[in-house]
Amino acid sequence: MFKRALAILLVMCSLSLSGCVTPRTSGLAPFVDSRDGYSFLHPSGWLQKNIKNGPDIVFHDIVEPSENVSVVIGKLKSVKTLEEIGTANDIGLRIQEKVIASPNATLVSAEAYENNGKPYYLLEYKISSPANKASESRHDLVSVTANDGSFYTLSISTLESRWLKLKDTFYRVANSFTVN
Repeated sequence: MFKRALAILLVMCSLSLSGCVTPRTSGLAPFVDSRDGYSFLHPSGWLQKNIKNGPDIVFHDIVEPSENVSVVIGKLKSVKTLEEIGTANDIGLRIQEKVIASPNATLVSAEAYENNGKPYYLLEYKISSPANKASESRHDLVSVTANDGSFYTLSISTLESRWLKLKDTFYRVANSFTVN
């Protein structure tokens, strides 16, 4: 009798504790672009925004509209793979110079990783506000890869004051980026 009651108690405890486990995608919603062959997770509740002659897709927060995630697809001319373009640090510095194009941008980290056997680079930037501007500093995560002659870039950005609160979520978004 005692063993049976203990077994039932253990089963009930394990069932109630399993409800406390937060899945890795909690608070995130999937986006799939089957035409261009990529997918990623974005924060639930963020709205899609259409921008003519801009990124392929943009989602932004409704409370803090400057928080956004976007995907840009560019054509590669003479190279086909990410490694042919350069190392994570090389590409990170090139994006800092040519795309971010701010003397106040700093490449915080650049690392290579694989997702389904495909190489990706994860780049982290801090963009400080110029001393004479009232705008706030920003923090960006960028995930890049190459596929079929195209260069795919996912960028997710927030205000520096919100970075520590959103850091884990933003890393989950950046690492969810997959190109088929």
